Amino acid sequence: MIEKPGLPEASILSRLQAEYGLHDAQVAFLPIGADVNTAVYRAETPGKTAYFLKLRKGNFAEITVTLPHFLKTQGIRQIIDPLPAGSGRLWGSLDAYAMILYPFIDGKDAYELEPSDDQWVDFGAALKSIHTIQLPPTISEQIPRETYSPQWREIVKALQAQAERTAFDEPTAAKMAAFMAAKRDQIDALVARADRLGRQLLADSPQLVLCHSDIHAGNLHLCPDGSMYIVDWDAPIFSPKEHDLDLIGGSWTWNSPRQQALFYQGYGQADLDLTALEYYRCERIILDIAAYGEQMFLSDTGGEDREQGYQYFTSNFLPGHEIELALNTGK
Repeated sequence: MIEKPGLPEASILSRLQAEYGLHDAQVAFLPIGADVNTAVYRAETPGKTAYFLKLRKGNFAEITVTLPHFLKTQGIRQIIDPLPAGSGRLWGSLDAYAMILYPFIDGKDAYELEPSDDQWVDFGAALKSIHTIQLPPTISEQIPRETYSPQWREIVKALQAQAERTAFDEPTAAKMAAFMAAKRDQIDALVARADRLGRQLLADSPQLVLCHSDIHAGNLHLCPDGSMYIVDWDAPIFSPKEHDLDLIGGSWTWNSPRQQALFYQGYGQADLDLTALEYYRCERIILDIAAYGEQMFLSDTGGEDREQGYQYFTSNFLPGHEIELALNTGK
């Protein structure tokens, strides 16, 4: 979220004190991230201890904090562990928001900073540890399993129809509708391909492993000391490993043979299922179309986040970017 939410700072500070015992803290909004339901702040105490505060609006699942906490306790150091509130829970509350507090770790995401060779290797090793970990039933039972559902594809079809039959007054929605209409053939082909691949995977029943499910450059936190962290555990799922490996070689930011070689040096041998890899590359873009389409067409709110969403969405269609790379998988 880059548009500051209408939350009084006094309310945030009051809840930080009540939930985490932070007295006389100060907070500063950080205009980062593409999720319009998540606002983040830097909090700092008079003693100059800094924290990263995440406010998540809407449905909140405990597994999004209990899972990374468990992974950290199992020795996966590339995880930032959420701090416990005074209640002992790993989150607090603020009106309609879940409040999650982390230590503030200085760094930049992988859109801003190219990972070093060591960080690429470290990234691969971390993901392999995640994919091979054994979870206790109390945690694994809370994590959904892949069904290759057509849910997002059906949403895209409905949004495509809405884009072509509705005259939008809000400028960004109007731009989005015109763009989707112009790209109809490409979007239809993407949805049809994902449908076919999903049916094939459902029949094949590939092995499922724990996946982060949203591994992209924005969720890789790179630090000046050479360490790196995988952040934003909002949608863990048991799915084929290709769900997390789809952007290694399939994203315009991570598309060089050298990057891939360094990553797999850390990850190890991986026999990739090209059907699964192509499916997740297509499905990731479909999810973007659905999320940004709903943001534009179902509401006029969002301010600067709307224009950012439009830019993120249209970038998928640029030459050499995600759609072209997805459709060339295995060629």
